[in-house]
Amino acid sequence: MKKYDVIAFDLDGTLTDPEQGLVDGFIYAFKKMGVTDYGDRASLRRFIGPSLYVVWQDEFGFNETTVVEAIEKFREYYNIYGWWDNKVYSGIVEMLSALKVAGKTLVLATSKPEGTAIKIMKLFGLDKYFDFMGGAAGDNRDHKWQVLEYSLKAVSADPSKAILVGDRIYDAEGAAKCGIDSLGVRWGHGSSDELESCGFTYLAETPEQVVDLLK
Repeated sequence: MKKYDVIAFDLDGTLTDPEQGLVDGFIYAFKKMGVTDYGDRASLRRFIGPSLYVVWQDEFGFNETTVVEAIEKFREYYNIYGWWDNKVYSGIVEMLSALKVAGKTLVLATSKPEGTAIKIMKLFGLDKYFDFMGGAAGDNRDHKWQVLEYSLKAVSADPSKAILVGDRIYDAEGAAKCGIDSLGVRWGHGSSDELESCGFTYLAETPEQVVDLLK
């Protein structure tokens, strides 16, 4: 296996499990927008990870104006109540600590708005392991590949020595677009079928296995 100097991490579904707060926020936004055919709570996990700006237009027929309104409604709830209704997956702190001890440069690359992502990282004390924390910033940096490119540039990463760790197809696609390898984790929100078919370079069952593969 190749040696990687820079390891980029997704946030939702990779480092933390945000399901409760996010799903509550989705439902709040749908009710405010008059959307009734969004499915049950379990099905709403499909919106954890991708850009809401993209997937909500595709799924609910929002236009460029109404999707922004829907996301604003979501944030009315999430920015006050939802962001802290979250938990760190077991083994994550030990994984990050081991990778830092091994001399790796760690960066965050999440489609969550950057300010909110940094608040979550600080809430759980994960920020101390990271050399840079990058997130979404509206139209100029909303897709996964745009955030990843931004975070890698911030640490002057050599793409041949960088890898992204994530849990959804959007992570695999974003890494491929940026010309880097990717590692899919099975404890997040991506199904086995999604993880095995979307092009991840490697797959890991546990945080401990991530360390074994990347240290």
